[in-house]
Amino acid sequence: WYVATHVLTKMASPLQGELATSLPCKEFSEFKEALQQMRAVDDKIIYKLNTSVPTVSFSEEISAREKCKDLYEQLQSIYKTRADAIQRCVSEASGNVRELKARADADPSVRKQLRKEQTKLRLMQNELVVEDVVKDRSIKVFKERCWQAYKPPDLQ
Repeated sequence: WYVATHVLTKMASPLQGELATSLPCKEFSEFKEALQQMRAVDDKIIYKLNTSVPTVSFSEEISAREKCKDLYEQLQSIYKTRADAIQRCVSEASGNVRELKARADADPSVRKQLRKEQTKLRLMQNELVVEDVVKDRSIKVFKERCWQAYKPPDLQ
């Protein structure tokens, strides 16, 4: 349990907070790479559940309900952090597109930059959909492993 909590906490706290506020929005490749780092917790959800939720033989020593509840709360915090970070970049790109559109009428040389920024905006908006898929997959795994021990109020 300690290892799983340590890994999740280490990933959730400093890295999540740091990347959420400094998620690079200028270049899509940097944005995508940072998101992949932030999504590492979802990639390792099965490992975390296997190491944190006790089997029947250890259920008296370790509270499965508490472990599942803690994990769920940490996941929800991570999801919010990532969604806020993605939304911040989408808003920034949206503002850039508006600004470039206004300038494109007066200066046709701005059109290439405008198309590039519009493409980046669409790709970032797609990441909101990807985020929902990643979240749904992790929640499904969570439910499969913790359904007997803990049922979050918003999943019932």
